[in-house]
Amino acid sequence: MTHHTCILIGAPVDSGKQRRGCLMGPDAYRTAGLVESLEELGHKVIDEGNVVRPERNLTPPDAKVHFWSETIAWTEALADAAEAAMPHGLPIFLGGDHSLAAGTVTGVTRFAKKQNRPQFVLWLDAHSDYHTPTSTDSGNLHGTPVAYFTGRDGFDGFPKVENPVPQENVCIIGLRSVDQAEHDALMASEIFRHDMREIDESGIAKPLAAFLKRVSDANGMLHVSLDVDFLDPSVAPAVGTTVPGGATVREAHLVMEMLHDSGLMTSLDLVELNPFLDERGRTATLMVDLAASSLGRKIFDRPTRSHL
Repeated sequence: MTHHTCILIGAPVDSGKQRRGCLMGPDAYRTAGLVESLEELGHKVIDEGNVVRPERNLTPPDAKVHFWSETIAWTEALADAAEAAMPHGLPIFLGGDHSLAAGTVTGVTRFAKKQNRPQFVLWLDAHSDYHTPTSTDSGNLHGTPVAYFTGRDGFDGFPKVENPVPQENVCIIGLRSVDQAEHDALMASEIFRHDMREIDESGIAKPLAAFLKRVSDANGMLHVSLDVDFLDPSVAPAVGTTVPGGATVREAHLVMEMLHDSGLMTSLDLVELNPFLDERGRTATLMVDLAASSLGRKIFDRPTRSHL
């Protein structure tokens, strides 16, 4: 097994939606034993602490958009942190709501450009997050990062996306909550998308293996963004956007084990954990276990834990 230097970067972003609590996510991952789990696998772990958001005072393009300035500031700070971390190891961004990926993907893509390698993104999520600030009905910016880093319009005031991720380099797995505006935009895009019906019918390994082959054939860098709501809420309740019918624990571990076997993952987001909604830390623990699977822990190595 290849051993990595894993760089933990806390991203206590809570501006992407109105329900508060994700700012506690980074420390919940630490408390659930992320450092120890990775060190047990032989990886070196450097915890850089939490990124600090600068102050911004900007006017949103639409009055319904929430926390515009804060999200822009987080995007700037996280893009810089991600780009700075990439030469030194495999960064793991501890969220924080999913708007943080506007920054993390931008930063890792800047680094990929310097390496003259294409950037790919695996988006494990119940939602496509392909809204723009002008198309969203809710005004919640955690529903917009994929639109941002693929270069859609409507993000004036955000850091300019100099190197948008090509649509065909994005794969979304786990979809089961997509509104009409997003549906129409996705259908007109070249993004690879796999909803839960397809997974029920054909399994989760087939679309993932096909995407990983594309990454490998292109000598690409792969950013993985894992949202808690990719998982079924019966096993991962600590998220404010619960959607029934998500991935099982076994399906999720299979995805992460396949990622490890491929050797392609170069950066990782763990997002949308709201510890305020958790049950005795079970969701944080599961997310830590999934991160460990992506970095080499096998099914027979996984410890059995009691939540009593």
